[in-house]
Amino acid sequence: MAYYNNKREPVPEVETSIWSCTSDDCSGWMRENYSFDKEPACPLCKAEMEKEVRTLPKLD
Repeated sequence: MAYYNNKREPVPEVETSIWSCTSDDCSGWMRENYSFDKEPACPLCKAEMEKEVRTLPKLD
């Protein structure tokens, strides 16, 4: 990480496939490549999940 005038260098962001919880009462989500199931259940409320794309910080 580089610093310039006590400010961090911005983290690059990329479009990332995720699983998002379908329950209105839950905001759970996970990166698709971190799931072992083809169609995972929400780890927080066990509801069904659907695929989405979000812009997230890049992980190395």
